[in-house]
Amino acid sequence: MAFAPMGPEASFFDALDRHRASLLAMVKRGAGETPAGATRVASRFDDSVGLRMIPQCTTRKIRSDSPKSVKKFALILKVLSMIYKLIQSDTYATKRDIYYTDSQLFGNQAAVDSAIDDISCMLKVPRRSLHVLSTSKGLIAGNLRYMEEDGTRVQCTCSATATAVPTNIQGMQHAKFLLIVEKDATFQRLLDDNFCSRMSPCIMVTGKGVPDLNTRLLVKKLWDTFHIPVFTLVDADPYGIEIMCIYKYGSMSMSFEAHNLTIPTIRWLGLLPSDIQRLNIPKDSLIPLTKHDQMKLDSILKRPYITYQPLWKKELEMMADSKMKAEIQALTLLSSDYLSRVYLPNKLRFGGWI
Repeated sequence: MAFAPMGPEASFFDALDRHRASLLAMVKRGAGETPAGATRVASRFDDSVGLRMIPQCTTRKIRSDSPKSVKKFALILKVLSMIYKLIQSDTYATKRDIYYTDSQLFGNQAAVDSAIDDISCMLKVPRRSLHVLSTSKGLIAGNLRYMEEDGTRVQCTCSATATAVPTNIQGMQHAKFLLIVEKDATFQRLLDDNFCSRMSPCIMVTGKGVPDLNTRLLVKKLWDTFHIPVFTLVDADPYGIEIMCIYKYGSMSMSFEAHNLTIPTIRWLGLLPSDIQRLNIPKDSLIPLTKHDQMKLDSILKRPYITYQPLWKKELEMMADSKMKAEIQALTLLSSDYLSRVYLPNKLRFGGWI
């Protein structure tokens, strides 16, 4: 059963359709995103996958006869025994469930999280293969139907109500594009403004800041299934850009699972530092970069994948030169619904992404 058309005319999506065609051609070639003339660097970065663990990476040993690592060794054995039981019984547990089985032994949730990541890396398997799940914090809305692993059928809507990101999905429907929204407040505002209905068919996702594993897995599966354009809407600040980079290129802590989590074809839709100047956003709505912001920005500019993104680099340098940042909410100073009725529709219609 197809969704009834509610959004703009088909011609509105011409730029998106051309972009999708180029993405499909790239997928067919099996190509990455290396610009003409760029040279690959010997690093942890693979332009077609993202940040990944290199074979010659530093390793560490955890010994049962060493006072420094005996507790860590015991925790890993404990978690391994629980994983074995989960796999044998074909059941699943969250990291929180595992912690509460023996909270005195583990001490804190971080110890469990670290042990599970170590086991996943050591065995070179995704966490889901260990039958260990994360508790979802993300939300999803739009033109999407799917079936959960237990057979439950879920239909997301274009209304003001979102659905929690599932831990696993079996089947999905189609949309023109996927928009990843950094912050929950912006996500909810777009729902309240009926953005999904007016831009239908589309899907919106938020990880409520730094995305959890389930949100990243869902975004990856949507890309792998549909190969539709994926865009990010983040604050024009170093931490918003960092979150976008996690979706696109991954993180060092999960580099051993990059091929299951990253979408290198993601595009930056907004808020761009150049948009601040182009739209004449009032200066009193801008925020000076803090010392930590400047350190984060310098760190991002030095990362190997910025070599492959000259337009991103230009935007980051513009932010560094101005020493100012802006939140998405700054657009409300132009008008209360400027984001949903003007900014995003124009960006999507005319290809205003990088």
